[in-house]
Amino acid sequence: MVHSARPDAASSASTSGPAAVFDWLDEAAGLRAAAGLTRTLRSRPAEDPVLDLASNDYLGLVHHPVVTRAAADAALRWGGGATGSRLVTGTTALHTELEQELADFCGVEAALVFSSGYAANLAALTALTDPDTLIVSDANNHASLIDGCRLSRSDVHRAPHDDPAAVAEALAGRTHRRALVVSDSVFSVDGNAARIGALSAAARAHGAALLIDDAHGLGVLGPGGSGAPAAAGLAGAPDTVATVTLSKSLASQGGAVLGPRRVIRHLTETARTFIFDTGLAPAAVGAALGALRLLRAEPHRAGRALEVARSLSAQLTAAGLTASAPDAAVVSVRAPGPEAAVQWAADCRAAGLAVGCFRPPSVPDGVSRLRLTARGDLTDRQIAEAVAVIRRTAPRG
Repeated sequence: MVHSARPDAASSASTSGPAAVFDWLDEAAGLRAAAGLTRTLRSRPAEDPVLDLASNDYLGLVHHPVVTRAAADAALRWGGGATGSRLVTGTTALHTELEQELADFCGVEAALVFSSGYAANLAALTALTDPDTLIVSDANNHASLIDGCRLSRSDVHRAPHDDPAAVAEALAGRTHRRALVVSDSVFSVDGNAARIGALSAAARAHGAALLIDDAHGLGVLGPGGSGAPAAAGLAGAPDTVATVTLSKSLASQGGAVLGPRRVIRHLTETARTFIFDTGLAPAAVGAALGALRLLRAEPHRAGRALEVARSLSAQLTAAGLTASAPDAAVVSVRAPGPEAAVQWAADCRAAGLAVGCFRPPSVPDGVSRLRLTARGDLTDRQIAEAVAVIRRTAPRG
């Protein structure tokens, strides 16, 4: 005979009926609302009149005719979808071109394209680790890296943010056969860069591999925008793997893992988010390839994005606001709290400026912020207009 551990709960469920099984969701929504953490979707029109400092279009290429034409041509030639997983029918000649050109641009042996940067991070973390691996992960890493660590079945050590010495200490005490150091190249909240050179030195001193999520570095850092690993002199390093997104500087959608050829081979044969996921749609592949070729032809675009970020930060600081000192294309401005941040962002939009709004739990330090994207196509006049709006709508007191 099987006895219920909680007969009272079972009895309650049977008498309340099916309509009540999700009542707890309403309670959870109420708690989020009380904490100022309600999130809503907003549909944007194709022609949005506001000045956009909220998107991740770092180089301002989403509407560039080279990119949109490449997307349209790919859809017309290859169809609306990839038709299957990459290992079945989902790899077109266009996918192969993108992988080859990404690898060449970033100075690595090979690349593997995924349907999202999130999927790329899950693949790298789950396929390159096992229960006999120690993962040392920066405390401020992106949610996709955190989720990859959780799924890896490995022991995970959460290292203090931006502390290579603490990483080295964790590695020195390991009893595991393998180790992997994991970090964003540029942290998405404040836009500060990891000390990749120091992380690499710590990893090498203790026989560990290094995984860098370069979502916010590709297209902005490194020679011609070739990424943070290249800027640190680690392009093509045999012990270093990078993940990137195609949805930021490359103005498209999807992600990729970059690294040694044997790493890419292993992911192709074992990574579940590659094997069991439909391939990236041809239009997205075409757009990313078009943006990559445009960046290679016009490498000054990477430097301009960084100039815009530094100008925004300097002008906001001069206006008396607490703005981050950016290492890439992200600038954040601190708000008094989550509700103030939401209202500030809404007031900015009402004044013609779209800005991001980051609140707990999206921010690891619990500090609410406006998040600004320093697009490389912004003019000096647009930068000044944005600063004026942010300053005018700033919370008082």
